[in-house]
Amino acid sequence: MSVSAGRTPCTVVTGFLGAGKTTLLRSMLEKSGTKRIAIIVNEFGDVGIDGEILKSCGVENCPDENIIELANGCICCTVADDFAPALDQILALEPKVDHILIETSGLALPKPLIQAFQWPAIKNRVTVDGVVAVVDGPALADGRVASDMDALQAQRAADESLDHDDPVEEVFDDQIACADLIVLSKSDLLDPEALQRAEGRIADHLPRAVKIVPSAHGQIDPAVFLGLGLAVEDDIENRKTGHDGHFDHEHDDFDTFIVELPAITDPDALATKVAKAAEKENVLRLKGFAEVSGKPMRLLVQAVGPRVAHYFDRPWKAGETRGTRLVVIGLKGLDRGAIEEILAA
Repeated sequence: MSVSAGRTPCTVVTGFLGAGKTTLLRSMLEKSGTKRIAIIVNEFGDVGIDGEILKSCGVENCPDENIIELANGCICCTVADDFAPALDQILALEPKVDHILIETSGLALPKPLIQAFQWPAIKNRVTVDGVVAVVDGPALADGRVASDMDALQAQRAADESLDHDDPVEEVFDDQIACADLIVLSKSDLLDPEALQRAEGRIADHLPRAVKIVPSAHGQIDPAVFLGLGLAVEDDIENRKTGHDGHFDHEHDDFDTFIVELPAITDPDALATKVAKAAEKENVLRLKGFAEVSGKPMRLLVQAVGPRVAHYFDRPWKAGETRGTRLVVIGLKGLDRGAIEEILAA
């Protein structure tokens, strides 16, 4: 296996916003046993929600310093500036890490990132153990590649020429084209018929035989996921994507901003407002933390379209700035004022 040559194996985890990448990684950490893990998280927006969720696991073999967040933009566009230094930082850790997990942003194309593993400064030290694409089961069963595609569907209906230019579809195709394993998330929300529809939708996009593994709440055996030993960087040119030859893509199709609010009193009331904002204003994704008056714990809030989940994830730390910070992600043209008004009502 590649690691015997002294190279540290890396698993690249791709998937659209809200597909369940962070939940999967959190589950991996909890089940990794004695394996020492490091994680590179590529945030969309400038607040480290996904990194914070992973740090709150409190897993001994992946301490906080083993989790590095890249917030300067999509990882496939900032490889030289961000990714290479992050790898240097991880490879310098003591004790040495056994495996690196890389969570890309929802918009990242895996191919340019994997091609960076061919660079001389990187090639001799790390190898791509495998590429895992996390896909949203219920969305696929409903004929969409992500959870809330209403705005894109409307655009598509209005202009037939947009069909093949749909950036989200293209990103999905690229992620599937590069994958060695596909994790079909939220499988507990699917009946057998819906599961078949979702798997059929993936099969339509698959350029080669790749295993599809259904998963509920990110639960999957690490043996299925880690230690594939595929050295993907040596094979990446054979994985044809729609963006071959023009990786200078822009991510201008999306808006992202942060809404800061005072402490709240009722988590369910906040969840209702979040669902309302998502429905009325075409919010694709919302994630963040809230301070609940009189509670020592921090409330984690995650929404994919109008589906909202919230739970207390950990106590606030001494000296930590409390408050409510929510990252809102949606298609270009989001009405920020209207969203802030709904959330602050």
